[in-house]
Amino acid sequence: MIEKNKNYIIKIDDLNKDGGGIGKINGFTVFVEDALPQDLAEIKAIKICKNHAYGKLIKVIKASPYRIRPECQYSKKCGGCTLQHLEYKAELRQKQKIVRDAFERIGGFKDIMAYMHDIIGMEKPEHSRNKAQFPVCKNSKTDTVEIGFYARGSHKVIDISSCPISHQANDKIIDICRNFMIQYDIEPYNESLHSGLVRHIFTRVGFSTGEIMVCLVINGETLPYAEKLISELKKIDGMTSIALNVNTEKTNVILGEKIIPLWGREYIYDYIDDIKFKISPLSFYQVNPAQMKLLYKCALDMANVIDNPQRNNAVCIDAYCGIGSISLYFAKYVKKVYGIEIVPDAISDARENAELNDIDNAEFIIGKSEEEIPRLIQENNIIPNVLILDPPRKGCDAELLDAIAQVKIKKVLYISCDPATLARDVKRLCGKGYKIEQVQPVEMFPRTMHVECIVLMSI
Repeated sequence: MIEKNKNYIIKIDDLNKDGGGIGKINGFTVFVEDALPQDLAEIKAIKICKNHAYGKLIKVIKASPYRIRPECQYSKKCGGCTLQHLEYKAELRQKQKIVRDAFERIGGFKDIMAYMHDIIGMEKPEHSRNKAQFPVCKNSKTDTVEIGFYARGSHKVIDISSCPISHQANDKIIDICRNFMIQYDIEPYNESLHSGLVRHIFTRVGFSTGEIMVCLVINGETLPYAEKLISELKKIDGMTSIALNVNTEKTNVILGEKIIPLWGREYIYDYIDDIKFKISPLSFYQVNPAQMKLLYKCALDMANVIDNPQRNNAVCIDAYCGIGSISLYFAKYVKKVYGIEIVPDAISDARENAELNDIDNAEFIIGKSEEEIPRLIQENNIIPNVLILDPPRKGCDAELLDAIAQVKIKKVLYISCDPATLARDVKRLCGKGYKIEQVQPVEMFPRTMHVECIVLMSI
């Protein structure tokens, strides 16, 4: 056992899900923020639990060979990313390990490496994100406006002037918004009191088009002196859409449902290869456009519809289709795509995106996939060659997995940003007759512990 407030020497062996180091002292597991595998470090035990403890890094005695100087000056405080101090190749190996561990520990698969390909990384991970959500607050001590990201494990805002993983345009946007709020005495939101006006600054950038969207999330329905802010934001090259998002609820959810346009279009455009997408503030769209293209191409290759002689007769069902990005990407290679989504607004966007690209072999259906998939197969006699699953982080509902197994769709492509829920769901499908064909990790979230993954299953 170890004692609180006492210093210890520890060798770090691994990383936890939050990017903190894991080591053992006298056989007792200790988590140490900012420590890396192969670090030899002095720590102070700050919290002792029943089965583990937390330590504060005092100094690195012998640094891991993978430790580097962070590019970001805020990396030790900011919770936006946790691996700025880890060499990128080592980060990719860690993410491969995360996927492997999830399938072995949660899924119970002993031979997963026989099916797993090397992770697809990035040549240039910097400035790769097309979306940012910056919380806004007032520093109670200095009475200044702070805009940035939350500190790790808290809702304390770390004030920043630049971010090396988001698009460079955000640096100018943050500066303009901060100066505007100071000059016109616009009150930042106070989470504790549910008072103040500006809660978040939400941005999107179309990497292919250069179009920029800025959306201020406010605790109200009007922004004083909005015309002054518009005048400054318009000076940024590519500025296309400026809007307000109304969120007056006491909630940690960032965006409300109401959008109030202020200037320009209510949306921006972006491309995946030659497919054009209309993106609104509330649309789901992958945050890493360069890797999104690789992800979709990889999914297409795994589905084996490009070089398959039967591709002209192939039918694909896309559960959780959202605005139709995967559906429309697949549509040019198959006879028919059916996209299913429970959110009516997303289906409306998907249909509009299909029309925008003159794609007439994609049909979008509002409903629950566990109900609509059996209906398509049993009532409409649709025989799908491939089913695509790309659910939220929480994974698929058990009812959907049971429905898939019952109708026995030949191939299932499961795309997930959470290896734990992915492994859980794959285990359930494999228990009902499916088998794993391929596992492909894909880098989508540089400098974090998050990793995307595609699994191909067949029955």
